[in-house]
Amino acid sequence: MAGGIGSRFWPLSKKERPKQFLDILGVGETLIQQTYRRLSLICPKENIFIVTNNKYFNLCKEQVNQISDDNILCEPVMRNTAPCIAFAAFKIHSINSEAKMIVAPSDHLITDEAEYVRIINEIFDVISKEEILVTLGIQPYRPDTGYGYIQYEETNSIYSNTNIKKVKTFTEKPNRDLALQFLDSGDFLWNAGIFLFTSKVIIDSYKKDLRDIYDVFKSGEGMYGTSNEKDFINRIFSSCKNISIDYGILEKSDFVYVYPSNFGWSDLGTWGSIDTHLPKDDDNNTISGGDIQLHNSKDNIVIFENDKECIINGLTGYIVVESDNSLLICNKADEQEIKKFTLGLKSNK
Repeated sequence: MAGGIGSRFWPLSKKERPKQFLDILGVGETLIQQTYRRLSLICPKENIFIVTNNKYFNLCKEQVNQISDDNILCEPVMRNTAPCIAFAAFKIHSINSEAKMIVAPSDHLITDEAEYVRIINEIFDVISKEEILVTLGIQPYRPDTGYGYIQYEETNSIYSNTNIKKVKTFTEKPNRDLALQFLDSGDFLWNAGIFLFTSKVIIDSYKKDLRDIYDVFKSGEGMYGTSNEKDFINRIFSSCKNISIDYGILEKSDFVYVYPSNFGWSDLGTWGSIDTHLPKDDDNNTISGGDIQLHNSKDNIVIFENDKECIINGLTGYIVVESDNSLLICNKADEQEIKKFTLGLKSNK
């Protein structure tokens, strides 16, 4: 999934080039390139599909030049993850009705790729035999209010030799007090937003729980993989409701399971989430780019995309990011509000 605009990473991430197309961590690969390479360890490259917005087709081709044009599925408008995954599922099911699928966001960081691949292959073995939906859960280590949480049943595993657990509840982005309770209880996980199922099982789930979206994409049978596919998608996509697969299917289904995982995951959803992966000075400041001098300042993130001069004195706990004549100065405690702030900026323009 590569259609988001990454507004919480403004001003580096903008509509013209969202964060999945950026080398945010300075490792020599953009996030989408890392994701594509990682998935190529699991399945043949010809079996990897990117779902993105029409406007990012050329960026996908430029950054993942191994991929076929037919494997870039373009959405004419943004409609959240449920229509995105339905499009991919119907397309893949038309190619192979017994296909196993992994749905992976294009902008996540995974540092232990060997463990990630091992877990995916273990789950693939299970879903080839069991008609279930599986999501990956991450062991939480802080009371983060920006993630969804999954509660699971410790003793309820499908097979005694797997780590797959029955999901009990989903909670979307709790307040800090509730997040602390989740952390202390020990039976909650962060929802990584990485899903596994067969194409048949997920399509059946749409038929049961999101019938309107199912009917839309079902009406395209016979057009997937043909010259009529693009016109069909452009015609029907905007009629889909804007809803996530979490709300639309996972929270309703009785057949959702979670795999508690630990493979160095971060969704890189905020400046704070990447801060832990970048080097610091002696005052715990993250500094990148430009000619930047900090005095009497600590616990800041200061990133300048261009070679501009910057002097900061007496600042504690702030995010300062400059890119292409745009400047963000925001208290770290308010980083979840950056998306809202950018909406105000657009309306003012």
